[in-house]
Amino acid sequence: MKLASLKPLIYLLIFSISCQKQETLPPPNILWIVSEDNSPFLGCYGDSLATTPNLDKLAAEGILYTKAYANAPVCAPNRATLITGMYTISTGIENMRSTFPIPKFIKFYPRYLKEIGYYTSNNSKKDYNTTDQPEAWDESSKEASYLKRKPGQPFFSIFNLTTTHESCLHKGSRAESHDPAKVNIPPYHPDTEEMRNDWAVYYDRMKEMDQQAGEILQQLKEEGLAESTIVFYYSDHGGAVARSKRFLFESGLKVPLIVRIPKKYQYLAPQPMGTTSDRRVSFVDLAPTLLNLAGIAIPDHMQGTAFLGKNTPEAKTYAFASRARMDERMDLSRTVTDGRYRYTRNFMPHRPYAQYIQYLWRAPSMQSWENQFKTGNLNDIQKAFFLTKPYEELYDLSADPHNVNNLVDNPNFSEQLTKLRTALDQWQLENRDAGLMPETLLTDLSEKGTIYDLTHQQDYPIEFILNTAKMAASKQMENLDSLTMLLSHENPVIRYWAATGCAVLKEQAKPAIVQLTKSLNDPSPTVSVAAAEALYYLNDKKQSIDHLTRMLKNEELMVRVQALNVLETLGEDAKEALPVIQEIIRPIEDREYDNRAMWRLVEKFDFDTKM
Repeated sequence: MKLASLKPLIYLLIFSISCQKQETLPPPNILWIVSEDNSPFLGCYGDSLATTPNLDKLAAEGILYTKAYANAPVCAPNRATLITGMYTISTGIENMRSTFPIPKFIKFYPRYLKEIGYYTSNNSKKDYNTTDQPEAWDESSKEASYLKRKPGQPFFSIFNLTTTHESCLHKGSRAESHDPAKVNIPPYHPDTEEMRNDWAVYYDRMKEMDQQAGEILQQLKEEGLAESTIVFYYSDHGGAVARSKRFLFESGLKVPLIVRIPKKYQYLAPQPMGTTSDRRVSFVDLAPTLLNLAGIAIPDHMQGTAFLGKNTPEAKTYAFASRARMDERMDLSRTVTDGRYRYTRNFMPHRPYAQYIQYLWRAPSMQSWENQFKTGNLNDIQKAFFLTKPYEELYDLSADPHNVNNLVDNPNFSEQLTKLRTALDQWQLENRDAGLMPETLLTDLSEKGTIYDLTHQQDYPIEFILNTAKMAASKQMENLDSLTMLLSHENPVIRYWAATGCAVLKEQAKPAIVQLTKSLNDPSPTVSVAAAEALYYLNDKKQSIDHLTRMLKNEELMVRVQALNVLETLGEDAKEALPVIQEIIRPIEDREYDNRAMWRLVEKFDFDTKM
């Protein structure tokens, strides 16, 4: 019999022996190494340009996951999911840097570990997108380490490596270790000097991050803890060159994930070390997996599925993700993948992918991409980033890993489209998708209780809201009569989507002009701003811009941001708002979201302020 055919039997024997000994083993130590803003740019994932020997070695000694996904394409919502084991569309904290509280029964997962005697340390990023629970950690600081635990105490320790963060591209660095000429430019990027250099600089930072990870692993070995510690490595989302971080493509969502389990704890592994797994895993699964490894019962409210430890269930068929407001720009999209196809639904298709975000535009590569667009030097694939989005997207991830060929209208893929549409609907309904509510209304709601509690009440009309939002975003003229009628609905969320649907239809919404004009006086400012946007396209520009300008002085931050988002799309006509902006704009160092958006308009039109 060949050795290859014996491997399963050998592993079964090892597993059996381990099971006999497991009752006497102490709980395993668990170490998480988390890097920032990187897709699987590692040699172990087949990236020939990567210089990542330490993580490649970890993969050779562990399980490498080929279908691991973030649940959002940006850090804070992901960290909210990681720390709670829940989707942010369920808890209502998906908008970037949310401050909304969550119910008291949702405990940050380290608290469960502390309760059974673990030492918990976090070095050091939190960014949980909700009210902090500092008691979850024995220490959370730049000096935090498992080395501070009591003798013999099991530990759970996180080390966050920020080296590969998007900000590494903001420094104007020149590539040193990697040759820009050898970089593989994705088809959606223009081949500019700045783009090549930023990609090469990014690979330099990946090399540096790998060295830092290697130092953490070496220290673990020198402390004599490698054989008693389960090690995870993953990135907090994809990135960081433009059209990855913040965007619901594979480049923004697919992440590296490696888990190494020492021999004496391999009864907790579903397969041998040194192998790969194509099990679909997403961040919502990490908290329940961690608790399962530690022998802790998984709380019912956690929405993920453990993929390591005893009695792990079958993998879920789908991995989901969401996108909402990113810094000063509002957007809303949802996506699902089965590992082969990715389906995305854009609820604001009248907005381009590349809405100006001050932080994103700091990278020379992003600036060069925009310059190429303005000068007409891009092909259809490259310029699509600056154009409005389709309502729906469907990609074959095997044939189209860069997600540039939308198959929604291809009849050969109608079965896959229907299946993924249905899965996404079910996910949004089951999780009572709070993100369908505009952020200003979420703010009002949070004053009455947690968003989770209120959206999970039996009478919350989630199905009606979802259907209205889909109708609004679908750009179908046959929906106009219904949208017009819904402009006077008692629920402000419904009225908001009705007005947004008219804005999506633009000139086609002319029959709704009378009702839209009435909506300028809607008791909800967010509804009135959406109505003003729709009216702009119905040749009522003066009334529209006058209303948007008045909203710049609204007491609600997100009403101001919403109005500024609309003004950003109005071209030269937005100049009408500049005198009011001059009155209220603050120094550029003030990075609050409304101020960032105001400075964008000032700089866009070269307007002279008193600052």
